[in-house]
Amino acid sequence: MSHPLPTARFPDGHTVPALGLGTWHMGENRSEAASEVRALQAGIDCGMTLIDTAEMYASGGAEEITGEAIRGWRDQVFLVSKVLPSNASHKGTIAACEASLKRLGTDHIDLYLLHWPGRHPLSGTLEAFEELRGAGKIGRWGVSNFDTVGMRQLSALPQGGNCAANQVLYNLSTRGIEFDLMPWMTENAMPLMAYSPLDEGRLMRHHGLGKMAGRLGVTPAQLALAFLISRDNVIAIPKSSSPERVAENRASADIELSEDQIGELDQLFPPPRSREPLQMI
Repeated sequence: MSHPLPTARFPDGHTVPALGLGTWHMGENRSEAASEVRALQAGIDCGMTLIDTAEMYASGGAEEITGEAIRGWRDQVFLVSKVLPSNASHKGTIAACEASLKRLGTDHIDLYLLHWPGRHPLSGTLEAFEELRGAGKIGRWGVSNFDTVGMRQLSALPQGGNCAANQVLYNLSTRGIEFDLMPWMTENAMPLMAYSPLDEGRLMRHHGLGKMAGRLGVTPAQLALAFLISRDNVIAIPKSSSPERVAENRASADIELSEDQIGELDQLFPPPRSREPLQMI
């Protein structure tokens, strides 16, 4: 019997599964649309009810796939989308959100993120976020690809303390955020969303990880995901277009890593010993 999925908690107390569904590269090929919809629905069906998408992905195509997948399931899904920095003026943010809502076929987005820091003043973006939240079009807002300095600057702005999450590149091969960003977010009771949790598939070809996974009777992907969701308040969002691979990802929650096994992973993928520049893709 599968273990319950671990959860992550937002500053407002709302909890979500710590293992969700990514959609990057979905919607790029209409011939794959049906399988992408089935994969998302398979994930929802097994409790991976957080879906992450963005207006950037396939120029809105991923949002359309997501909208099709959640039709009839909306009340069960925690929906995350993002505004491009180029659209993130006060007026542009509101227009972008309206367009995303239309593509998603819903009247609200649960978490709306600024995709990365851009040229528009953050103050205007945050004002738009707060207007959208007040209108019920978004439930909460956050950012993506912000380093520790950026998070401190954000939190110092009017309304900046309402930031609910930060989504960054994080996987066994990319652990620099553990030195200063993760502690800052823990101190501020803010979940960290880990995109590309399998390093775009490269971890599945890592020799040492493969040997360890084989010894434990799991796949390298499952071991890599188990590491992330064992961390406090981390949400991993692997993308898969296959219901079978989604089920494999879900089974990562059944892996209970011991301290010795965590130590072995630290030997294979050493944690940072000093501050590193934030990596992003």
